Amino acid sequence: MKKLTTLLALLLTVVFMLSACGSKDDNASKDEKNTSSSESDLLAKVKKDGELLIGTEGTYPPFTYHDESGKLTGFDVEIAEEIASRLGVEPKFMETQWDAMFAGLDSKRFDMIANQVGIKEERLAKYDFSEPYISSAAVLVTHADNKEVKSFEDLKGLKSAQSLTSNYAELAKSYGAELVGIDGFNQAIELLNSQRVDATINDKLSVLDFQKQKPNAKIQIVDEADDVAQSGLMFRKGNETLVEAVNKALNEMIEDGTYDEISEKWFGENVLE
Repeated sequence: MKKLTTLLALLLTVVFMLSACGSKDDNASKDEKNTSSSESDLLAKVKKDGELLIGTEGTYPPFTYHDESGKLTGFDVEIAEEIASRLGVEPKFMETQWDAMFAGLDSKRFDMIANQVGIKEERLAKYDFSEPYISSAAVLVTHADNKEVKSFEDLKGLKSAQSLTSNYAELAKSYGAELVGIDGFNQAIELLNSQRVDATINDKLSVLDFQKQKPNAKIQIVDEADDVAQSGLMFRKGNETLVEAVNKALNEMIEDGTYDEISEKWFGENVLE
């Protein structure tokens, strides 16, 4: 009887110990899940770090470029700075070439991209976008002495300077153009001025701004697309809290007139309407 009592006591002790270990493991598992969840919340990370990492080109006036003093400025830069301010963090711009920008977002080098990125189905399948903050049309630009190219249809077999992953490259290709890869808008204009390419397709707002800044540049707009393209701030999938916070900031900017002020400064009009 004494042996049976001792054996029963040992069994109870083992069960208690196993139960305690199980409870400890469960708590550790919960802690790990909570930590993982916290780490995966990009908005929480941005606020904790106190900075929003923003991918941008820095060579694409008037959206993102360097002024005469060397300071990074532009419409997208000011929009992103205002958004960061409303999130209570500092904006940190990470400049890169257009064709490397998406890879930078994929590798988590940036939290978002602010570079007039067009919203289209192929991108929506892989990335999330803010609500649109720019509406504009594509235009066909040639050298001022070119009298042969008058419409998009005339591009067939001609050389068009384009950033190869842009919407404009796809548009040029759809009209049968031979694409000449470039790093940014300024290079396209240089190739056009030197007549090493026949044309370039780009954003109307960018071209009008360039002509305003350099009225003697020998370029001309010969055609304009009927479709109006919309652009948004771009994010990796799975960061809904950050996207929602950015959308909230954008809507507040529109409602309180801040968006109008920035848009009027750069374009003389509201470029969303």
